[in-house]
Amino acid sequence: MDAEKRARRQSRRVIISEILMVLTVIATVSILAFVVSGYWVGSDFKIERQGLLQIYSIPTGADVDIDGNPSSWLQRTNTSKTLAAGEHTIKLTKEGYDSWSRTINITEGLLYRLHYPRLFLQNRTIESALETSANFATVSPDRNTMLLANNTTSWQVINLDTDKIKPTDLDLSNILPFTSRADGASVGLFSGSIKSAKWANDNEHLLLKIEQNGVVNWLLLNVKTPANSLNLSKEFNANFSKIQILDQSANNLLVILDGNLHRIDTSAKQISAILVSGVNSFDYYEQTLVFSAKKTNGNGYFIGLSKIGSESIENLKDIDAPEEVIITKFYDDEYIGIIDGASITLYNKKDFTETAKYNLSFIPDRIKVGASGEAIVMSAGGSIATIDMEAQELFEWNTGTSSYDWLDSNMIYAVKDSALHVYDFNGLNPRVLSSNASSHFPVTITADKYLYYFRDGSLIREYLFEK
Repeated sequence: MDAEKRARRQSRRVIISEILMVLTVIATVSILAFVVSGYWVGSDFKIERQGLLQIYSIPTGADVDIDGNPSSWLQRTNTSKTLAAGEHTIKLTKEGYDSWSRTINITEGLLYRLHYPRLFLQNRTIESALETSANFATVSPDRNTMLLANNTTSWQVINLDTDKIKPTDLDLSNILPFTSRADGASVGLFSGSIKSAKWANDNEHLLLKIEQNGVVNWLLLNVKTPANSLNLSKEFNANFSKIQILDQSANNLLVILDGNLHRIDTSAKQISAILVSGVNSFDYYEQTLVFSAKKTNGNGYFIGLSKIGSESIENLKDIDAPEEVIITKFYDDEYIGIIDGASITLYNKKDFTETAKYNLSFIPDRIKVGASGEAIVMSAGGSIATIDMEAQELFEWNTGTSSYDWLDSNMIYAVKDSALHVYDFNGLNPRVLSSNASSHFPVTITADKYLYYFRDGSLIREYLFEK
């Protein structure tokens, strides 16, 4: 074969190889795009579009069972798996722990996150961590610090994230309202009652509402440096009806005084001019303020929106009567919620279009948004209604008692007849962790290691891991 024929043949081979390579790349990219978009070829060789399930658990490494069968693709938690669109039952198990399960609905092409499942060690070590005479306790947002209060001016702070708990005494004799001191007494007596306690996110500042004989004082307590605490009611000679901490370290507060909304600079000890008049309810998120207020002309009410520090007010909606409002964020979307009697309507904050409306079987008097925005929890007495923002579904359930609160960022506890019950935020996976707990004190989990609750004058600690 002459050189010219060999050259032509070699050129044809190169061209064919390059064409095959390009086609292979195109096919590979197409298949990847096909899979990433949620499409898959089912067992019957039909093309179906799937969704993505993402599961995290505490503790990690739980076995995953899907629809009654151990998953061959998703054998442990803290990973992801594609699933066919539709209803699936997920069950998590781990040796030595109880189990967790939930039925979910996968939507084609969308991600469904299960980031909150918790399994509890079955045989837990139980010990008395501290003997105390406290009659009130509250836990910081990071759940590492607890304040113990009693009927004297000497309170205590403890660090929960340690094997050996050692209380630090706080001398509040010059700070607490409603106090007295007998001649020769080492500590004064505190005769007020604590009506509410709200921590700042720095886990150092605590806003206390304290009452005695109908007289209310709002105290901004610095648990690390008590001398820097501030009695807001006395400092501003004002009877505030509501106060919320505005920033990380409680340097700024939002308050309602005589029905008007003001801002307080706690460092400069200054109160602003009226921000909004006739306010009955307000909430804020990331410098955005939403409120329900009376119209300036006196004819009806409206839902308003404003930026903190801005004088501009946007009227979102006219209403006939005062309504409760909330603002929250889930994923990248912000929502405004308007609670009208036994119904709540959610609007997209960006354009104030209605996204969902839920009707409850009761009128809530308590509203709480979960730390991650994953849940909106409304309650009255023992009745609870939870909007699961991931599932866009309403769950109604009942604890049988008003002695309940958040156990951590995703679970709720209730103490009924001394039994400590825990639930997912939507009321699912109820479990009893103790048969002897006090309903007058908080229950918390610290650093996913310790479960704390009170019993007969003792702070009880249970180890959530094998000690």
